[in-house]
Amino acid sequence: MAEKKPIKITETILRDAHQSLIATRMPTELMLPILDKMDKVGYHSIECWGGATFDASLRFLKEDPWDRLRKIKDGLKNTKLQMLFRGQNILGYRHYADDVVEYFVQKSIANGIDIIRIFDCLNDIRNLETAVKATNKEGGHAQIALSYTLGDAYTLDYWKDMAKRIEDMGANSLCIKDMAGLLVPYKATELVTALKSATKIPVQLHTHYTSGVAGMTYLKAVEAGVDVIDCAMSPLAMGTSQPATEVMVETFKGTPYDTGYDQTLLAEIADYFRPYRDECLANGLLNPKVMGVDIKTLLYQVPGGMLSNMVSQLKEQNAEDKYYEVLQEIPRVRKDLGECPLVTPSSQIVGTQAVFNVLMGERYKMATKETKAVLRGEYGQTVKPFNKEVQEKVIPGEKVITCRPADLLENELDKIESEMKEWKQQDEDVLSYALFPQVATDFFKYRQAQQEKVDLAQADTKNGAYPV
Repeated sequence: MAEKKPIKITETILRDAHQSLIATRMPTELMLPILDKMDKVGYHSIECWGGATFDASLRFLKEDPWDRLRKIKDGLKNTKLQMLFRGQNILGYRHYADDVVEYFVQKSIANGIDIIRIFDCLNDIRNLETAVKATNKEGGHAQIALSYTLGDAYTLDYWKDMAKRIEDMGANSLCIKDMAGLLVPYKATELVTALKSATKIPVQLHTHYTSGVAGMTYLKAVEAGVDVIDCAMSPLAMGTSQPATEVMVETFKGTPYDTGYDQTLLAEIADYFRPYRDECLANGLLNPKVMGVDIKTLLYQVPGGMLSNMVSQLKEQNAEDKYYEVLQEIPRVRKDLGECPLVTPSSQIVGTQAVFNVLMGERYKMATKETKAVLRGEYGQTVKPFNKEVQEKVIPGEKVITCRPADLLENELDKIESEMKEWKQQDEDVLSYALFPQVATDFFKYRQAQQEKVDLAQADTKNGAYPV
C-alpha cells in the first residue's frame, strides 16, 4: 500500500460554483444557515469571496461584500477562508496603483480572508508582486495561480520555470488554474509531476467540468501527487462549475488519498442547497445549457462565460450565422496578441475583437480600446511577441511599454477617498468605490435610503406608532 496522503479539498459552492452556473447571484442570507455544518467537514479551505462576487453583490444583490465576508467569517470558526484576486487588477478591470492593491489585501485579511489566490490574465508575474508582498506582510497565505492554457509556448519547461519563479517570489503555494477545462487526465499526470519536481511548495488544481474530463483529471492529478483539488457540492457542481465534492470524496475512500470526510454530513449540506438549485432552474437563473459537456472547448479554448458573451454580441448584430467564423477567428486573434491565456479580462478582449474582425469583413479594421491597450503593453508582457503587422495597423507609431504597467501609476488612494468621502461609513467603502465607482455610489445611495427608512420606523415606534 502506498503511503497515506489524504487529498485536501477546497469547497467552491460559496464562490466559483455559483459564479459559473448562476452568474454569482447567491445571496448572503442563503449561505449563513449552512455555515455551521460546512465548518465541520474539515475542508482545506472554503472559497467564498473575490472573483465576481464583489461586483455582483453591489450591483445586483444590493449587498455590502465586506459585510458578507464578516458574516461568513463568524460562521466558519474552524475553516480557512479563501478568495480569488486578479493581481494588479484586484477585482476590477484595470490596473490599480500599488497603494490600492496593498490596502485591499490588508482589509481583506483584516475582515477574515486567510488564503488569497492571486493570478494575472497574461501570467506576467510582475503583475503579482505587490499583492504577494502585501499578503505576506499581513500574515496571509499567498497562493499564486497560473492560468493554464495550450499553445507552442506552454511547454512543461515553461510551467516548471514559472513554478520556480513563483516560489522565489515568496508564494506559499501554487495553483494550476484551468478556467476552461483544458487539462486532460494524462496531461495532468505530466504537469503535476513536473511541477512537484520543480518546487517544494504545495500544488493545488482548479478546473471546470466544461469539457467533461475534470473528474478523471483530478484522479490522475491526485495519483501524481497534487496536494489540493477544488470541488463544489453536487447541487451546484458539474457543467461549467467544478467536479462534485461528494463524488471525489467517494472516489478516494479506502485509498491512501482518503479525505476522511463524512458523507452523511456532506449529504445534509447537499440537501440544504438542492431546493435553491431547483428554484434557480425554475426561474431561469440556472440555464440547463451550462450543465452539459462541450468538448469543443478543447478545440477553441474558449471558457463558458466567454462563449455566452460572444453569442449575445452576435445576436445584437443579427449575425448569429457568423458563430463558427468567430470561433475560428478567436485562436488567430489570440496568436496576434502574444498567445495569451483566455481568462478575465483577456478572454473578453480577444472574443470581442474576433467578433469585430468577422463582422467588419476586414481584420482589425476596427480595434477596441482594450485591444490597443494590450498591444501597447499596458496589461503586461505576453509569453510570445505580438504580431508586428497587427501592431502597426492598430497602433501605428505609438510607444509600447516594456516595464511593469503599475510602475507608471501614481498612488491614488487619497484622491479616491476625497472623491467619495460623503458616502464613507467604514474604511472598506473607499475600496468598494475604488473598484466600481458608479456601482458603489448607487449602492451607497441605496444603503442610505434603507437606513433612513429604519430610522423613521424606530422614531415612530418610540412615539407609540407602529412601524410600517
